[in-house]
Amino acid sequence: MPDFATRLLHLLRTFPLPDSPLPGSVEVRRSAEDPGVADIITAFAQKYYRANTQRVGIFGINPGRFGGGRTGVAFTDPVALTDICGIPHTLPKQRRELSSEFVYQFIAELGGPTPFYEHFFLSSVYPLELTHAGKNYNYYDATALTKALWPDMQRSLTQQAEQLNLRRDVAVSLGRRNGEFLRKLNDELGLFDRIEVLDHPRFLMQYRRRFLAENVARYVEVLGGLLA
Repeated sequence: MPDFATRLLHLLRTFPLPDSPLPGSVEVRRSAEDPGVADIITAFAQKYYRANTQRVGIFGINPGRFGGGRTGVAFTDPVALTDICGIPHTLPKQRRELSSEFVYQFIAELGGPTPFYEHFFLSSVYPLELTHAGKNYNYYDATALTKALWPDMQRSLTQQAEQLNLRRDVAVSLGRRNGEFLRKLNDELGLFDRIEVLDHPRFLMQYRRRFLAENVARYVEVLGGLLA
């Protein structure tokens, strides 16, 4: 069997774009098609995802254009990619993306990227970037969009669980609204025994930043408990 990194790269590069235009003029993009992004994904996967350990899937909503959409690595902006993960690139280092900033704070508390990615796989329910009028858009922001993408979200979760050999006893949702849909998908697919739900990193950074230490501690408590 190909190693985890090879399977991940294949999944990201081949996941299909929608067959028809999405409702509401929502645009979709697969960043892994860009040669520069593909190089970053390759370097990251070979460094952190080469071991064929069974990992806990941690699922966000869909990639944002300033974090995973730019680097191809979930919840990892260009600054985190070089300064924390040690992956060189030529992307401009602009201001930190809020979700990425929070994610790498709790990753640091769990021992840093190397031990974290040995046990966890950061990803999204829907793996392609969605935008509307040039701004990030979530798969659940419009009922018609959710309905149109539902089969692809089923495909996404099934492929990630099966092709990447994720742990089936538990999966984690980043975001409570996301967790509602992840649970519905899981009820239909029967992939995971249970879903743990955490507040979304961006929500915590935007509206609960004064409680940053407590929020990071909550993540460490939940995720660390999954290693016991």
